[in-house]
Amino acid sequence: MFNKYYPWMISLRPKTLVLSLSAILMGNALAYWQQSFDLSIMLLSIITASLLQILSNLANDYGDAVKGSDQQNLLGHKRGLQLGLITLEQLKIALWITVILCIMSGLVLLVLACNNYQQLLIFVLLGLGAIIAAITYTIGKKPYGYIGLGDLSVLIFFGLVAVIGSDYLQTKVLSASIALPAIASGLLAVGVLNINNLRDYDSDKQNHKRTLIVLIGKTYGCCYHFLLLMVSLSLFALFAYQNLHTYYSGLFLLTLPLYIKHIYLVFKFKTAKEAAPLLIQMVKLALLTNLLYCLGIILS
Repeated sequence: MFNKYYPWMISLRPKTLVLSLSAILMGNALAYWQQSFDLSIMLLSIITASLLQILSNLANDYGDAVKGSDQQNLLGHKRGLQLGLITLEQLKIALWITVILCIMSGLVLLVLACNNYQQLLIFVLLGLGAIIAAITYTIGKKPYGYIGLGDLSVLIFFGLVAVIGSDYLQTKVLSASIALPAIASGLLAVGVLNINNLRDYDSDKQNHKRTLIVLIGKTYGCCYHFLLLMVSLSLFALFAYQNLHTYYSGLFLLTLPLYIKHIYLVFKFKTAKEAAPLLIQMVKLALLTNLLYCLGIILS
C-alpha cells in the first residue's frame, strides 16, 4: 500500500506545505490580535492554500519534465516522475484534479467569509491569479520561473496575498501596518526557494533555467540569502516594536542562534547533495519563526 502511494507523496512534497500553513497562520494570528477570528474560515484558508501549494509543486514537476530541466538532478531531489513511477499523462490528470479542488475549496471559503459581491469578486480574481501563477511558474512558452521572477511571485503570494488576504477574510479591514509581517513571512518563503535554487544551480544553468541564482551566481546568491533572512527578522521586529509592546512579541528572536548556524552552512556548502539538508533546515526555520511570532501576537 505504501509503495503504491509513495510516488505521489514525494511529488506532492508535503514538507513544503508548511510555507502556505505559516502564511495563513500569520494572517489569522493578526486577525485574532485585531479581535476578529472565525475558526472555520481559518481551516478553509489552510485547506485552500495547501491545495494551491500542491498545485504549484505538481506544475513545477510537469513543466520541468517537459523542458527536461530535472532529468539529471536526482542528487538534488527525487520525484515520482523523475524516477519513472508516474507518467506525464498521470501527472497532467493530477494537475486538473488539483485545480478543481482548489476552485471548490476556494469558493466554499469565499461564500462563508465574504459579506458582499464586491469582496467575492476581488477574492475570486486573486484566487484565479494564484492558480495561474502556480501553473505558469514552469509551464508554457515563457514560464516566469525560467526568467528569474520566481522569487517575486513567492513574495507576493506567500507573503502579501496569503497573510493580508487571510487577515482580511477575518476582519474585513485592510490594515497597512500588517504589510510588515506579511512581507517578513514572504521573505522567509523566498529563502526556501533560494536554497532550492542554490542547490539546483548547476542543473538549472545546464538546462537554461534562468533562476535568479543562475543570473547572479552562487556567491551573490548566498549573500542574497543572508539579506533575505536579515530583512525578514528586521521587519518582524519593527512591527512588534511599533504595535505589540510586550515581551512575548520577541519570542521569535529565540531562533537567532539557528539562523547564525544556517547562514554559516549556506556560505560553506559546495555540492547539491550538501545543500539538500539546508533546504529542510530552512523550511523548519521558516515554520518555527512564524509559529513563535504568531504565538507572540496572540499572547500580546
